[in-house]
Amino acid sequence: MKRTTYAILAGLVALGAIGCTDVEKTEIQVPNSHSSEYYRNLREYKKSDHAICFGWYAGYTSDSSPSMGLHFTGLPDSMDIISLWSGIPSNNPEYVESSDFNERYMPNAYRELQQVREQKGTRFVMCRICRIEGTGFEKNDAGIEAYALYLARCVLRNNLDGLDLDYEPEGDWLQGENFTKFIQVLGQFFGPKSGTDKLLIVDFYGQVPPAETEPYVDYFVRQCYSCSRATTLQGYYDQMSSWCPPEKFIATEQMGWYWKNGGVAFTEEDGNTVDSWGNPLYSVIGMARWNPEQGHKGGFGGYYFEYEYNTTRPANATLGDIEQKSIPYYSIRRGIQEQNPANK
Repeated sequence: MKRTTYAILAGLVALGAIGCTDVEKTEIQVPNSHSSEYYRNLREYKKSDHAICFGWYAGYTSDSSPSMGLHFTGLPDSMDIISLWSGIPSNNPEYVESSDFNERYMPNAYRELQQVREQKGTRFVMCRICRIEGTGFEKNDAGIEAYALYLARCVLRNNLDGLDLDYEPEGDWLQGENFTKFIQVLGQFFGPKSGTDKLLIVDFYGQVPPAETEPYVDYFVRQCYSCSRATTLQGYYDQMSSWCPPEKFIATEQMGWYWKNGGVAFTEEDGNTVDSWGNPLYSVIGMARWNPEQGHKGGFGGYYFEYEYNTTRPANATLGDIEQKSIPYYSIRRGIQEQNPANK
């Protein structure tokens, strides 16, 4: 029965192909192309002393999608660090068979990632929710070291730029003093004390990481989700300002929730509620514009920022936007400009 049905369908498709003269063209997006000087300047900018743009990205698993919103090559050029939220794209199937840490055989995504690293200077880090329960590693010093060495191997064998640890222990054994020991082992391979130029990042939501980890960590990324006021951001930083330099503090929004407008309505300390272009100010760009009282922050960014690729901003009159042309990745692109204004 199935064979007969398939034969009929095949015949209908063939007849349709013969009789159809107007074939609809599929639009395939291609990444922008620039001069070698442009990319050289871009790489130099990312090596300079500046507040960075950081984001958790998960859209790279759709190899066949024509949308640049789901490809590494379509990321905003000036983004500095991408945390890989959907596992590590690998070009070696053996890693997938042996790994418990979400290495995935995606050779096309791996090729794109390495291209963006080399051409644009964007850095890519492995993201790992940092808990030891269920990993198979022992809850002692030997287990801490073995776990840390395993994660280091995952990063290095896939040619990545470092490690982003999501510090949300929620009762897990790997917190407090044990987490500090974990960071100290990883600090031999990543972070300021390693001498490797590989990044060690700790992101967190409610529970602040131990102060003792600071010398080993490049950036502390606070999940400031649904933050509507600059005074609230200041309070988040004040929780750790006694030991964390402001240039290591990054504020981020949950952009997957707020892709239509770039966050929640945001008010700055002086009461301002519009961006530099006169459009209503929302939290992603608000975080980009904000700096703590203690000095310049490390940067801004967002979680699931790829959701904003198809935004209609800043041409959404229902929000009060005064401009007429929409910009893909509006909040990220404009936030970078607000945070690091070009010299005029």
